[in-house]
Amino acid sequence: MANRLHFKTFCILLALTSPTAGADLPVAIEKALASAGIPRSSVSVVVQEAGASRPALAVNEHEPRNPASVMKLVTTYAALELLGPAYRWKTEAYADGEHLVLRGRGDPKLNLESFWMLLRNLRGRGVRDIRGDVVLDRSYFGAQPQAPLDDDTFRPYNVGPDALLVNFKALRFTFVPLEAGVRIYPEPALPGLEVANSLKLTAGNCVDGRAFRDLIGASFQSRPPRAAFTGSYPAACGEKDLNVALHHPEDYVAAMIRQLWGELGGTWTGNVREGAVSPAARLLYAHDSEPLAEVIRDINKFSNNVMARQLYLTLAAEMGGAPARADNARHYIRQWLTAKKIAAPEIVIENGSGLSRQERLSAASTAALLQAAWASPVMPEFVSSLPVVAADGTMRKRMRSDGIAGRAHIKTGLLHDARSIAGYVLDRGGRRQVVVMYINHPRAPQAEAAFDALLSWVYQDPGPTRARPPAASPRHP
Repeated sequence: MANRLHFKTFCILLALTSPTAGADLPVAIEKALASAGIPRSSVSVVVQEAGASRPALAVNEHEPRNPASVMKLVTTYAALELLGPAYRWKTEAYADGEHLVLRGRGDPKLNLESFWMLLRNLRGRGVRDIRGDVVLDRSYFGAQPQAPLDDDTFRPYNVGPDALLVNFKALRFTFVPLEAGVRIYPEPALPGLEVANSLKLTAGNCVDGRAFRDLIGASFQSRPPRAAFTGSYPAACGEKDLNVALHHPEDYVAAMIRQLWGELGGTWTGNVREGAVSPAARLLYAHDSEPLAEVIRDINKFSNNVMARQLYLTLAAEMGGAPARADNARHYIRQWLTAKKIAAPEIVIENGSGLSRQERLSAASTAALLQAAWASPVMPEFVSSLPVVAADGTMRKRMRSDGIAGRAHIKTGLLHDARSIAGYVLDRGGRRQVVVMYINHPRAPQAEAAFDALLSWVYQDPGPTRARPPAASPRHP
């Protein structure tokens, strides 16, 4: 009986000192969550002044949750410290007899302009006629297993990692409503691409996302590449873009070379094939990417999943040797976290982008990461990569009429059952606050008002740290 009483007392004390005990969410956030039908148990929050030892607010902070694209903060911060802000990727062009060999090293931003510059530099070095094949050397990453996250297999976010990923393997279809109907043009306009357009211009309201693709009756095939649009197009949409990845990688590179090389005055009648740089090959030109500090701005501000995965495998190849293995990236990121004294025992990293059903991170570990970044030599590069509230990136349209506009750098994340924010708020008292909020729940997409309420509350000044004992991190296997 005495043992039972002691155990009961222990449970009461444990409850009083647990991570959520005595940590009430501000009323506006509680109301927004209730309105969205989201229970407190599905929410994790940390608010802590930069450099402070304890949080002002902590709710379910040690609970492992799917962070969605907030996981990109782990990948980009680790890369800044392990590779350096000035790190650049190289894409090399070799002459091997009559063949041209292109060797990729994972450049996340080998876009249309960069690839054109690569080919232009070859022309500038006197290369005019490619009499043999174009050989693609993708060995730096090796074969990477790739399964699309969902059934939207032609969406660019489902493009897999590729050491020679040209222009994200993407096409941008632009729709222009005219009196005579809807004009559609692709960019780049690759040879061999068929575009079937039977859209009807109609009245009515415009829609976004999957609803827009269904409305215009969009359908795609890879071989031969074809895009068909057979539905209706509301005039209220004005000009609108749709990004699609429908080519096989080697088909896309072949079409890009035929298009751009011809425009540059060169000739080529061969084929594209996979291969490797031979010992007899002669280096013609090495194209440098933008520096890492610039690349992570695209990754974080616009939540680019493909670029994040490219960066994740670059870490693996640079730290553990080529060909890149995802296991090596996980190992070196964990090693780096330990060196930074960020325990994060719950962390699960699959691909470093957050586009995953398996990845996990707690709000407490995320806050610790943001605290470490604030004290890091690479802090300016890291913080400047995050979206500015009401100004750019994924936060461009959020909270424009709020006092926080322009005073916070916030990374967002979203999956169908997960929403997240993490970053820094300069409150009206002039203090920099670390803010993290995760929601994992089927109704998470309805939680935007709760996230905005938290950011507004933090901006108004969360005040001094609450006087509750810090909770120990739970043990994880």
